Amino acid sequence: MSTDTGKYVIVTPVRDEQEYIEKTINSVISQTLQPLQWIIVNDGSTDDTGKIIDNYAKAHSWIKAVHRLNRGARVAGGGVIEAFYDGYGEIDEAGWEFIVKLDGDLTFEPSYFKDCMEEFYKDPGLGVGGGVIYHEINGSLELEKNPLFHVRGATKIYRKECWMAIDGLIKAPGWDTIDEVKANMLGWKTRSFNHLQVIHHRFTGAADGTWRNAVKNGKANYISGYHPLFMLAKCTKRIFEKPYLIGALGLFYGFMSGYLNKIPQINDKKLIAYLRKHQLRRLMYLESIWK
Repeated sequence: MSTDTGKYVIVTPVRDEQEYIEKTINSVISQTLQPLQWIIVNDGSTDDTGKIIDNYAKAHSWIKAVHRLNRGARVAGGGVIEAFYDGYGEIDEAGWEFIVKLDGDLTFEPSYFKDCMEEFYKDPGLGVGGGVIYHEINGSLELEKNPLFHVRGATKIYRKECWMAIDGLIKAPGWDTIDEVKANMLGWKTRSFNHLQVIHHRFTGAADGTWRNAVKNGKANYISGYHPLFMLAKCTKRIFEKPYLIGALGLFYGFMSGYLNKIPQINDKKLIAYLRKHQLRRLMYLESIWK
C-alpha cells in the first residue's frame, strides 16, 4: 500500500493552549499527507484557545472544533482521555486506518505524518508509533529519553487493528503506558521513530509543576501495576536527574499513595503480570520490552 493513501484521523484535546495551538495547527495544515479529519477538543479553556480553534475550523472543512464545559481545573491522566473520547465520538470518517492522539503544543516537519506512515507500512506488525520528543533548552534541542517501546503520549499513532485489539485507552493516569504494554502482550510492536523529531514547546508535565507532575507519574505507575522493586530502582535513578531529589520523592510519594489510599489498579491481572515480568527481566539485564 502506498503511503500516499495513508488514511488517518487526529484527535487533539487542548486546555489553555493559546500560546502554542496555532503552531500545532499550522504544522498539521502544512503536512504533505493531510488527515481525513482533525477533531480539536477545547477542554474548558479560559483563554482564547476556543476562538483560535473555531477560526481554523471555519477555514478548513476537515478541522472540527468541539467545546467542553470548564470543569474548573486540569484532571491528570483521566481528564485528557475523557476529552479525547469526546473528540473520538465526533469522527465521521469511517475509512481511517490510523488514529492519532496529538497534543496542542507541538511542531514538526511537513513530511512528519507521511514519514510516520512509511514506518507503519514497512512493518505490518507495528501497532503503535510516533516521533521522538525534543525540548528547546538554552537555544539547543535536547531529546526526552524513554524506553524504546514507549511512544510519548503527546504524539501517538495507532494502527486501527491494534487500536481495536487493545480496546482503546483507559480513562486514568498511566493510559499511555498501559496501551503499549497491552499491545506488546497481544503480539504488536510499539516504538518511537528516532529519526523523526517533534518539538514539544511546553515541558512534559509543566502545566502541573515539578512536584505535582512527579506525584502524578508515581500514581500512574501504581495504577498501571508497576512492580515495587522496579519502582524503587526508578526512584533511585531519578535522584541523580534534574530536578534533583524532588522528582524522586514525588514519584515515590505518588506510588505509595496508591497503596495507602487503596486506589484501584487496572482490572487486568494478566496485563499486570506481563508488565511486572518484563520489569523484573529489565532489572536482571535480560531481554525485555524495557530496553
